[in-house]
Amino acid sequence: MSIIYINPYQFGPGYDSDAQDFINRVIAADVAAGNTSGLEVGVQDAYNTFFVGCKADGNFSALKANCILAGARTLSGALVPLVSTMPAPTNYNFVAGDYNRKTGLLGDGSTKYLDSGRNNGTDPQNDRHLAVFPSLVNPVAGQAFCGGSGPTTNQRMEMLPQSTGHLFRCLNNSFPTVGDNTTSSGQLIGMSRNASAFFTTRVNSSTGNYNFASNAVGDNNVLIFATNGPAQTGIAPINLGAHRIAFYSIGEALDLALLDARVSALITAIGAAIP
Repeated sequence: MSIIYINPYQFGPGYDSDAQDFINRVIAADVAAGNTSGLEVGVQDAYNTFFVGCKADGNFSALKANCILAGARTLSGALVPLVSTMPAPTNYNFVAGDYNRKTGLLGDGSTKYLDSGRNNGTDPQNDRHLAVFPSLVNPVAGQAFCGGSGPTTNQRMEMLPQSTGHLFRCLNNSFPTVGDNTTSSGQLIGMSRNASAFFTTRVNSSTGNYNFASNAVGDNNVLIFATNGPAQTGIAPINLGAHRIAFYSIGEALDLALLDARVSALITAIGAAIP
């Protein structure tokens, strides 16, 4: 009997197991939505590099509700959560034409938003973050990127443009206005709190710390392209945004500069991989 030798490298290196599971679920969602073309190798590579990089940075375990709103063939594929145990967002009024594979999902500032499925009260009071990657920022004051709140204004978690920059509330009613809202497209906008006395922001590729103490956590789901009315006990979207967003992240405290670098590289690589 002859022996058959198989070159273990002929199929190329394997992907990270979480990345491969994500790729499989995106393709399955695309197929269920009627697109059987699969994902370009370059898009799959970009996903894998993101997973591997976030794990190397020590940020991956802090990601609790995330979608890469780019790369997938269909809107359904774009709404697949990063990890199968994460909540899938509920789509309110987005349609296929709102989605661009390279640049993400476009809001209308009126009726379209996502319910992330992640309750604002799930993450610890002083261990939390929110982040988005808008490929297009509509600099109109009051049009939210994302947010969730509770029965009082002190329980707000939200990010939205103001006339002179971006407003950040991280379980506080007082807020900093940071950055330049006319040049912040194509980079991460986020905030992270790992202490009761202050929180960190990321905008215009710059990190800042702000001494605003945290208050008790509200009990509403975080919305994307909107925020909740501050006195609501249920979903009541206000300040809907007409931004185009290619990524969002909700979860525990993390290094925003490292996440910024990983997401920026991810969206760039996806754009390069798609004809």
